[in-house]
Amino acid sequence: MTDDTTRGEGPTRRHDRIRSHPTPGSANSLSHWTSARNPLRVAVQYVVVWLVRVSPSLRLKRWLLRRIGVTVGPGVSWGLEATPDVFWPDLITLEAGAIVGYDATLLCHEFLQDEYRTGEVVVGERAMIGAGAIVLPGVTIGADASVAANSLVTRDVPPGETVAGVPARPMGDDAPGDGGPGVAE
Repeated sequence: MTDDTTRGEGPTRRHDRIRSHPTPGSANSLSHWTSARNPLRVAVQYVVVWLVRVSPSLRLKRWLLRRIGVTVGPGVSWGLEATPDVFWPDLITLEAGAIVGYDATLLCHEFLQDEYRTGEVVVGERAMIGAGAIVLPGVTIGADASVAANSLVTRDVPPGETVAGVPARPMGDDAPGDGGPGVAE
């Protein structure tokens, strides 16, 4: 992986930045969650996340997010019902002026059968995440980028780009389905 991909400026896979944590035995990795994170810590984080989701105060939301380890830049707006990762909120970075829309979810973990994975989520300066969007672990959303409502972000979003869909794909003049070149009409 090159330096430009770690900043989200080149083609990259989120899996390149995800840590794998194998789990023992035949049970799936979720059954081992108490070995991955302290249950009391997760319980406290859950209560704080619930408060973040329902509070109308942006100032209180930013303060609460910082208390559970989220890196929060100045002027961040966190929408009602939006959810940070409950297990690993300390892997989230929200840069100055970022907007996380209503009911969006930022995930920093995935529990699988034989392992669980963790990865940072970075939302760049003035980036916008639309209502109901889901961002998977290891994803960087570049500065001034936009994620459309109800999108599933599985890859980095370059600075200034707009993505939409499941999985999220770039929008633009040459994107299939927008009436631009390459679309059969």
